[in-house]
Amino acid sequence: MEILILTSNPVPESPESILPSLELLPHRARYAGRDVRALLSGPSPDAVMVDARSDLADARATCRVLQATGLTVPLYAIVTEAGLAALQADWGVDDFLLASSGPAEVEARLRLATGKPNAATAAGPAVIRAGDLTVDPDTYAAKLKGTPLDLTYKEFELLRFLAQHPGRVFTREQLLREVWGYDYFGGTRTVDVHVRRLRAKLGSEYESMIGTVRQVGYKFVAPPPENLRESEPAPKRVDA
Repeated sequence: MEILILTSNPVPESPESILPSLELLPHRARYAGRDVRALLSGPSPDAVMVDARSDLADARATCRVLQATGLTVPLYAIVTEAGLAALQADWGVDDFLLASSGPAEVEARLRLATGKPNAATAAGPAVIRAGDLTVDPDTYAAKLKGTPLDLTYKEFELLRFLAQHPGRVFTREQLLREVWGYDYFGGTRTVDVHVRRLRAKLGSEYESMIGTVRQVGYKFVAPPPENLRESEPAPKRVDA
């Protein structure tokens, strides 16, 4: 299991002291400063932990921002016993760990949270709808205004993955891992080529749904709700 631990910035000289028991378990821990941008570098984590042993206000803010980005893996706060009094539902964490927790407790909490199916998983892949676009993972079909898009398998998988995480930015390396797999040996230019082809098939009206974040990667830009669109002018007021 890949675990990302966000701690004080800069990272302490001995980051493993944050949760010592974790070093006794067969998991890979990656430490980074308390910055959500750490999610965009390195392997995609199976769980994220925020060091909240001190500076509770900043730790809480980090947890809230992480959840706002559409984090899809369990989020933990690592706290001291004194810090338990500050934990509230508005932190947005899935669970907490005492810094003094033993290996068995840490393993059990990881196992329970990462193995818990969410409602979407339990019900199977659902059709993704974003404005005039629909993506059906069961039939591998994507449609715009009811018209099927002629997509290759990888183009469909790229569109599906991005559409499942609207607004979240993925680096080219992350997209290679998630869409092409760990055994793919091609370069990141492959992602750029597929994005360009996908945009061409979406057409000029919808190509902006695949957004570019300069020097980072790509994201899915969901269209605004129908009632917020400005395609129709507001009716003029007629005075009696």
